[in-house]
Amino acid sequence: MAYRESFLKYLKFEKRCSENTIVAYRKDLDQFEEFVFKTVGDFNVLAVDTKLIRSWVVELMRQGISAKTVTRKITTLKSFFKYLLRQELIKVSPAEGLITPKVPKRLPIFVDENSLHHLLDDGYFQSDFEGVRDKLILSLFYGTGIRLSELIELQQRQIYLSEHLIKVLGKNNKERVVPYPRSLNTLFAEYVLMRNATFGDDASHFFLTSKGKKVYEKLVYRVVKKYLALVTTLEKKSPHVLRHSFATHLLNRGADLNAVKELLGHSNLAATQIYTHTTTDKLQSIYKQAHPRA
Repeated sequence: MAYRESFLKYLKFEKRCSENTIVAYRKDLDQFEEFVFKTVGDFNVLAVDTKLIRSWVVELMRQGISAKTVTRKITTLKSFFKYLLRQELIKVSPAEGLITPKVPKRLPIFVDENSLHHLLDDGYFQSDFEGVRDKLILSLFYGTGIRLSELIELQQRQIYLSEHLIKVLGKNNKERVVPYPRSLNTLFAEYVLMRNATFGDDASHFFLTSKGKKVYEKLVYRVVKKYLALVTTLEKKSPHVLRHSFATHLLNRGADLNAVKELLGHSNLAATQIYTHTTTDKLQSIYKQAHPRA
């Protein structure tokens, strides 16, 4: 539908949403259109009403789709109809005022400090190209809290060795500068030396596969899962778990919440506050152990 494609172009070129976000929005709109066809036999986006959207939400819940996913799909429709409203194609948004299902709070999963120190300091990585690259990948995830997409797209010009900083391009193409541990400079130098000796120094991206191509999501997931499995029994072992670990450990050691928000590249403080639940649990545990009246 023309309105949908116009909306998706708006997200890409004006809102500068990530490709993953655009794919998700497209999928949600396709599913809604399919539901409307099955329900009323025709799809006229300008004739959609609130009752029809509520029917779709009920159907999604009946299928057992999680409250979090349903909430995201409702957000997609709200954004879409808000766009149509701005374009003066409709007078009232049928998605306005829709109540989203309550999403249960899930505390972030993280690896404890000692396990990560053990992994990064005690000889788990080989000294060949892949071993050095993999150690740098895990060290950078835990040392900076960057996202998977930010690591994959990292280029050498975004790394400032003398200042111990990296510049990353986050969600909605927002740039931010993040410090990294000073100890990583030696690892950076070792990796660059091996990479350039093998593939030359003209690679567009910093992290490469053993064939000299840019690393990709599945490869990085495999690397992280492989090494985390050596030191933790957590069911989930992913780059995002290292991001959670970065934030949780900073707050456990007294970091300011707003500072952690900026380091993570969150657009609002609410996204960062999920980590305070974990630190509060730790404080309560310490209190119960230490206070004579606890």
